[in-house]
This record gives sequence, C-alpha cells and structure tokens, in this order.
Amino acid sequence: MPNEKRRSKGEYDLEERTARFGEAIIDFAKKVSRNPVTIPIISQLIRAGTSVGANYCEADDASSKKDFNHKITTCKKEARESKFWLRMVAKVCSELRDEAKELWKEANELHLIFASILRSSKKKS
Repeated sequence: MPNEKRRSKGEYDLEERTARFGEAIIDFAKKVSRNPVTIPIISQLIRAGTSVGANYCEADDASSKKDFNHKITTCKKEARESKFWLRMVAKVCSELRDEAKELWKEANELHLIFASILRSSKKKS
C-alpha cells in the first residue's frame, strides 16, 4: 500500500535494508572469479539479490492491496532465490564461503520478513 506515513528517524526502514542487501550482493559478486560455471550463477545471484529491493519499492507504491501482495510475494521469492544462488557460489568458491554465509543469513531474514508481511496483509483482507 502507498506509504502515506513518513518514517521517523528511529523507525526501521526496509527499503534501505533491501537496497543495502542488493549493494552487498553486487560487491560480493565482483569478488567471484569468472569461469564457465560461475558466470551464470553470478548473473542469477545479481538478478535475484537486486530484485528484492526493486520489488519492495514497487510494493511500497502499490495501487491496490492485490498489487501490494503480488509485489511482496515476489520479494519473498527473490530473497529465497538469493539464498539458493549464494549456496551455489559457496560451493564453487570455497574461499568466499564465510561471506556467502553472512549474505545467506540476511537473505533468510528478508525472506522471513516478507513472509510475515504477506501473512499480515492477507489476514487484513
């Protein structure tokens, strides 16, 4: 739903958090060595990881409850997909395993947040 209420300084900003996640995914992807195995994995990871924030921005400006739920569902799916691709990077680039694990944790938290938002939104319907 449109964000009609301004966020106070202390209020949690999910838009900022998802943007930082996307930036962290981009920075991480730059560290992955390029080869025939990693190139498609990196591409998919960047698409999924940056899509979380883009779709959240769309949800924040949704024109209807149905549109909002659809965009939040996409956020949830993209966060889950990010977890998958991070796992694949950790498999092919063991030297980046620890950093991938930290990003995986953030992707998991975002997935849980969007699942909760979606449940709450559907209860209000």
